[in-house]
Amino acid sequence: MTAITHTRDDFPDGFVFGTATSAYQIEGHAQGGAGPTHWDSFAATPGNVERAENGDLACDHLHRWEADLDMIRDAGFDSYRFSMSWARLLPDGRGTPNAEGLAFYDRLIDGMLERGLKPAATLYHWEMPQPLADMGGWRNADMPAWFGDMTDLVARKFGDRLWSVAPINEPWCVAWLSHFMGVHAPGLRDIRATARAIHHVLKSHGTAIGVMRGHGMTNLGAVCNFEYPHPLTDSPEDVAAADRYDGFYNRVFLSGLFHGRYPDNVLEGLEPHLPSGWQDDFGVIQAPLDWLGLNYYTCKRIAHDDTAWPALKEVDGPPPHTQMGWEIYPEGLHHFLTRTATDYTGDLPLYVTENGMANPDVIRDGRIDDQPRIDYLNSHLASVRRALDDGAPVKGYYVWSLMDNYEWSRGYDQRFGLVHVDFDTLERTPKASWHAVRDMLVSA
Repeated sequence: MTAITHTRDDFPDGFVFGTATSAYQIEGHAQGGAGPTHWDSFAATPGNVERAENGDLACDHLHRWEADLDMIRDAGFDSYRFSMSWARLLPDGRGTPNAEGLAFYDRLIDGMLERGLKPAATLYHWEMPQPLADMGGWRNADMPAWFGDMTDLVARKFGDRLWSVAPINEPWCVAWLSHFMGVHAPGLRDIRATARAIHHVLKSHGTAIGVMRGHGMTNLGAVCNFEYPHPLTDSPEDVAAADRYDGFYNRVFLSGLFHGRYPDNVLEGLEPHLPSGWQDDFGVIQAPLDWLGLNYYTCKRIAHDDTAWPALKEVDGPPPHTQMGWEIYPEGLHHFLTRTATDYTGDLPLYVTENGMANPDVIRDGRIDDQPRIDYLNSHLASVRRALDDGAPVKGYYVWSLMDNYEWSRGYDQRFGLVHVDFDTLERTPKASWHAVRDMLVSA
């Protein structure tokens, strides 16, 4: 087995190494007084999720959190990026909080601090309370106010103990994948819903930042996901298609957050469907940030297609691919770290808030030898080091994920974890990659 070939000393002093999870993927949502979410409804609809699997039990982190935190500490990580379930905090999305949910996150955050881990919280990682989804969810212009009220609860209960907070994880997935492509809850394929979701997600983000600033909270950021678009050929049509993909996947959110506008090639398709008065909301959307997080996994090969906007199609790229079928392209991480600093954020601290791969890991003689994951981490850490050498202000790197979990519409088959989970017994077994990371981080 090849080890992690990097050391802590290869990165600047104070560089933060962490690992990440999300609430619905690990906690076990049918327990502890949490309310129904649109993911429960989506998973209960035939054909939406492989093998009709759901997050009712997941990894039972709700009851096994202490041992899970021990694994994070023992691997030598500095920080744990986790999310809070809106429906666990507020079962109806509004109104009376769930005392069990508040108590759980109290214990979880205190457990991180007791283990010397920096709590890096996300307020929304895709589990919309069903009562709010019934009122349109992200399509509803009242969403920023609802999200702000939930944020206020988190700030009052936990704000003094959180090292960092990002309001919304991966706006592209929340808005586009879920409202245009129909792959995630609520499973829509509606361009008008997509345009409104994009805008209301960003306005909700800005509203939440303002609420937390009002409580004196600091180290507040945003987390966006990125995919590198390769034009399939050098033809003007394919190049333009790849640029449109870059527009609606990568640039629309950064442009809104940092430039106070949307890219022209995105407005070509979405402007007729944006809510009335959208141009007046950028003062809220551009709430000043302390850092930006980049989630990066893969690239896409893009070709022009003679269809309605955005008039493109995705084409399979060359191997190697991950278990998800995603092409492995570490150069894209270097590209986005450097381009983001140059075009949008300047000296603002950048964090790689998710990076990792799904691999068909199996236990043999009590071991999981996931060499492809170690290779993936090595190549992407090398891209981070290149970005640092090129002047990008990268301050940390988080591995996705701590453990195998519920991979949304792909169910439990796709394994992203450093730790193997037997979904029949829920037994945790650290993989070779966990040991490799520990050797890198603890031996320094």
